Amino acid sequence: MEEILLLLLGLGFIGAFYWTARGPKPALAESATEAAAKSQLSVEVLPLGERRVIPEAVHQIPRHALDDNAMRVVYRILDAGFEGYLVGGCVRDLLAGKNPKDFDVATSATPEQTEPLFNRARLIGRRFKIVHVRFGREVIEVATFRAGHDTADSTDQSRQAASGMLLRDNVYGNIEDDALRRDFSINALYYSVSDHSIIDFANGYPDLLAKRIRIIGDPNERYREDPVRMLRAARFAAKLGFEIEERTAAPIHSLAPLIGKVAPARMFDEVLKLLQTGHGVATLRQLVRFDMFQYLLPGTNRMLDSELYPVETLVDCALRNTDRRLNQGKNVNPAFLFAAMLWYPLVERMTKLEKRSDLPPLQRLHEAANQVLAEQIKATAIPRRFSTMIREIWELQHRLPRTDRAEQIMENPRFRAGYDLLILREEAGDDQNGLGAWWTEYQRGNKPPAPRHEPRDEKRKRPRRRRRRSSTPRQDDNS
Repeated sequence: MEEILLLLLGLGFIGAFYWTARGPKPALAESATEAAAKSQLSVEVLPLGERRVIPEAVHQIPRHALDDNAMRVVYRILDAGFEGYLVGGCVRDLLAGKNPKDFDVATSATPEQTEPLFNRARLIGRRFKIVHVRFGREVIEVATFRAGHDTADSTDQSRQAASGMLLRDNVYGNIEDDALRRDFSINALYYSVSDHSIIDFANGYPDLLAKRIRIIGDPNERYREDPVRMLRAARFAAKLGFEIEERTAAPIHSLAPLIGKVAPARMFDEVLKLLQTGHGVATLRQLVRFDMFQYLLPGTNRMLDSELYPVETLVDCALRNTDRRLNQGKNVNPAFLFAAMLWYPLVERMTKLEKRSDLPPLQRLHEAANQVLAEQIKATAIPRRFSTMIREIWELQHRLPRTDRAEQIMENPRFRAGYDLLILREEAGDDQNGLGAWWTEYQRGNKPPAPRHEPRDEKRKRPRRRRRRSSTPRQDDNS
């Protein structure tokens, strides 16, 4: 009987191993923080820098949830004699019961030592050198442990602007230094593949249990080093449903203008992270709450309280549509989101041009588009491939009322995006006399009667507001 039991246990172990190695990764049924909260582990606040080790039996992150390629990278680094850990957002999300989008690795190896360890690796970055290890379409980001920039030997390692912004940050240190150089405590958690424990130097674990976002160190100094950290605080609060700790939130209003000094090329990527990760509606509320939205889309922000146009409602509709599509596993082209967000700044410019010149409607649209995009790229450097699409989507709003040319219009490669923007406009309250319904029927193979008359101009004859902005974020179904 004892031999049979041992055999059954062995088969069970083999089956479990096979499922982990070969089978699909099941969804996380319970967050590790919920499981850990039921444990007896002490979660008192420790002095900053003091090591806390959370064993696997407590944090309960299932091994099947770990990324195979990220594990390969860590094991290769360990085999080469260096330290290596999973770190940051992937550990945070696993503890919160979410499936991470990316897996990052932190190591004691320098970028120059890391790159030769892998066949498909590339050293990138100047401000912050890292190594990208590619597995097909997946990229594992490997960063060297950082230390404080005040220990730098030269400007090649670290350089800081007069405002406090870090222009270069390549000062290397140990794991403790690295933890204290990270932005928020919940992002300073290290997963050890050796014993599957989590190492915490910054009280990130108790902050996760408390659903709290807390910056590491002095908030004023850390935001001045990198103003994008203020945007990240808003994004994490929206994504995780956490509260921003009072001391972390306090300086954001006064320091928010520093966001305007961030390179526009970097800001474009940050806008996509903020608004195209499936929590756009909740993120917008955080950005408005802390007066940061104005530095991302200044023209749109200026018109949020417009009494002439339903700007706020259209922005809300666009973000809800984006959240819904992303949560369904569908893509949203950045060009479409920008076309929707900047639509009413475009309409406002067209109206001003109509009063000042005798340009035909299509030329007014082109000139207004030039002005709106010129203003926007000062904040976010929209790549040309997207700005061209934005112009085409806008131009289709001018052509869609020409239902007598429906067949020709549908041949336009941006037709679907143009049609989708028309539907969003109508959903926001922009009365187009049934034009959206007409195009919906036409695409179904029907030929409905043409709309009774051309849609009226975008100008509102009376205020049309759906809701007013709240000073505090509200819970949303898609957040």
